[in-house]
Amino acid sequence: MCNAALNLAVYPDPDESVNHSFYSQLPGIDIARLLWFVAERTEFLKAFTHVLDRYVKHAADPREILACVVAMGTNMGLQKMAEVSGISYASLASTARNYLRPETLHAANDAISNATAGLPAFHLFDVGDQIHSSSDGQRFETQIDTFQARHSPKYYGLGKGISACTAVANHVPFNMKVIGAHEHESHYVFDLLYNNTSDIRPQVHSTDTHGANQLNFFTLLTFEYQFAPRYRDLHKKIGSVVGRHNPSHYGNWLIKPSRKSHDERIIREWPNVQRIMVSLAQKDVTQATIVRKLSSYVRQNETKKALWELDNLCRTRHILRFVNDVNLRQDVQKALNRGEAYHRLRRAIAYVNGGKLRVHTEAEQQIWNDCSRLIANAIIYYNTALLSRVYEQKRADRDLAATALIAGMSPVAWQHINLFGSFEFGPEGSSIDIDVLAAYYADPAYWTRIVQA
Repeated sequence: MCNAALNLAVYPDPDESVNHSFYSQLPGIDIARLLWFVAERTEFLKAFTHVLDRYVKHAADPREILACVVAMGTNMGLQKMAEVSGISYASLASTARNYLRPETLHAANDAISNATAGLPAFHLFDVGDQIHSSSDGQRFETQIDTFQARHSPKYYGLGKGISACTAVANHVPFNMKVIGAHEHESHYVFDLLYNNTSDIRPQVHSTDTHGANQLNFFTLLTFEYQFAPRYRDLHKKIGSVVGRHNPSHYGNWLIKPSRKSHDERIIREWPNVQRIMVSLAQKDVTQATIVRKLSSYVRQNETKKALWELDNLCRTRHILRFVNDVNLRQDVQKALNRGEAYHRLRRAIAYVNGGKLRVHTEAEQQIWNDCSRLIANAIIYYNTALLSRVYEQKRADRDLAATALIAGMSPVAWQHINLFGSFEFGPEGSSIDIDVLAAYYADPAYWTRIVQA
């Protein structure tokens, strides 16, 4: 009966195209011009400081920084970029070595994410009047063995690869971490949220089954996040819920607990639980380290069992809400679909070499993946900026049908972005008049064609 009720829910189509017909009418723009436009609006280039900082007397060449970002983000490599951009390989290699580091790329991504969050259209993508984020891992094969590269026949066949775990909120990828293909994604959910340095602060976070473990519910609740995963086999989880009383107390209820919760164990171990949570809050230790430590203990360890019991109580509450609330189920699916849409964009950006990474170290893996995220962030900012201008004009004209249509458009679209061909990173001819574009696409005749399409 519960499964039948769940099947009646109308979920968003996971295969829904993110390339809306609105974008097919836009004039094409190459990635170099787009990056210049975003750099002028967000000033993300200021985040790229020299590794020697104040000891350097000359400023960075923005052309070379953008060329390096595109070279690494598309898996093209500096050598190939030197051939197609007119910038020497020596200059690109020097710029990459001095300016492209995990911390500078992270700051640049934050600058674009923050600017996107400040646009009028950003909150059109709220889910249930909240910022509902999701995280998931995306696998990439590596051509060169690194410490994190591991075999996974399901994803790489006979090759090796890594997983890029990305947190996405309102279509914006606000944080990312590269992990080994052998590591469990659920061990990094809390770290992605708590180590987020952007201005985007989600209230609800969703994952698929691989993002849930025996700690995440309680850990995220402690830090004021609502954890709302989607389980593959929900009927099995329903059979493991716990309650305040013995199962006999609930009579003939359709859903009743399998056992009574062990409250005494939680009370007894509460001081140790608090110490663990304080260590996470002070960033003395990561969630992944806590999980490894707890997993190394014998099953009879009382602190671990108390944490599991706390998590069981939180998971029980989520499962009951998930079964009872169709809107929650739809919201969770919508958030996860946005993560999948970002993965498609990320895969389209890293088109060179079949999407296989050609890096030698863990630091390079992080840099190349952050470069791809920066390009994706720039595309999303450009699309959101255009949608914001059109939205403001339509709202001023009191065109409710058009404003509702804009809210349903995803800014994760790239059919109008030229990611191929030669690259000219100079500022000449790079100006984009977004007001002219917005005025054209706000024209009532144009929207009549869009609605009919």
